Amino acid sequence: MPYQQLSLSTPKPVLSWANHPLGPQETQMAKNVASLPFVFKHVALMPDVHLGKGALVGSVIATQDAIIPAAVGVDIGCGMCAVQTPFTARQLDDKKLKHIRKEIEAAIPTGFNDNKTVDKPVYNWQGWRDFRHLHAGVQRLEDKALRQMGSLGGGNHFIELCLDETEQVWLMLHSGSRNIGNMLAQNHIKTAKELARLAQEKLPDPDLAYFVAGTEEFERYWHDLQWAQDYARFNREVMMHRFQRIVEQHLAGGKPSKTLMRVNCHHNYAEKETHFGEAVYVTRKGAVRSRSQDYGIIPGSMGAKSFIVKGKGEAHSYCSCSHGAGRLMSRTKAKDRFTLDDLIQQTQGVECRKDKGVIDEIPAAYKPIETVMANQADLVEVVATLKQVVCVKG
Repeated sequence: MPYQQLSLSTPKPVLSWANHPLGPQETQMAKNVASLPFVFKHVALMPDVHLGKGALVGSVIATQDAIIPAAVGVDIGCGMCAVQTPFTARQLDDKKLKHIRKEIEAAIPTGFNDNKTVDKPVYNWQGWRDFRHLHAGVQRLEDKALRQMGSLGGGNHFIELCLDETEQVWLMLHSGSRNIGNMLAQNHIKTAKELARLAQEKLPDPDLAYFVAGTEEFERYWHDLQWAQDYARFNREVMMHRFQRIVEQHLAGGKPSKTLMRVNCHHNYAEKETHFGEAVYVTRKGAVRSRSQDYGIIPGSMGAKSFIVKGKGEAHSYCSCSHGAGRLMSRTKAKDRFTLDDLIQQTQGVECRKDKGVIDEIPAAYKPIETVMANQADLVEVVATLKQVVCVKG
């Protein structure tokens, strides 16, 4: 489905790839962003768009000489990593799948947990050299950041073993910059709001407080943002390495296997890019970059399909696509509406937790991923369609 321009009467247009109408709160959020004076050309909404904080999740915001830290959000660098292995479904059985899930849960901390010991590659990550230059508000958190490197976190973060259409085994995971990214974001968002208050600036939403390029506050935020994005990317690499070793132990007798394809992409971040001939800051709040040579990952909910995609470089989306199915309802509403029996029924055939603690992640709480994919056929082409057989939730 090509995009449509929403009728919002804003200074900058809003282009949407979604096939559903925005609710009143979503509409207001889109209008707020499109009314900011530094927004470039237009705002792009992806097919999985839904309510966020300050800006819609599933929105792509290009700005000139300014950046909105709350639009980037608190899970800086959140994204996906996937690896295509040489293994096939024939090498798997229910017993192996159960053992693999248990070993993932033992090797990779989830929720608020962290690592009890620190791997050598984690100690050797070059980003630690720059830690002392991060915001003063996180300096006491270096040890925690060190121990959380290689941990999944909670919420909708997950680790999955999947099969594609040819029965090839893929490994996939979803995580971000953990507590350190969250705290960096919160410190900078607080500064932006304070600057807006001191300047008596009338913003349509306090969460749209911004930094102006060339100021010290902007430079500090941009530095910390890039650091946290690097942390998030390497965090996924550390977990994927452990995940691969576990699978190799069960399917290859512990021998290293060849990686056939590897994708590691952010979907909650900002970068400086060139669009329509101009250098701009692009914030993808729940969106994946999809230039013509970019590979990305678009996961469904647990129990649903996921997709490895290649970008088509659609200019009007700022070379972006959706980052997943997008929530259909809040976590609270999902817990109220669905039962444990619903969860068990909707995750049939998947080796995963089936308890009340993950009801908010039930597939029916998300938009149908097939619809989301159909609405962005002009943004990406599907390289592989995956279906999970093991899922570990954060």
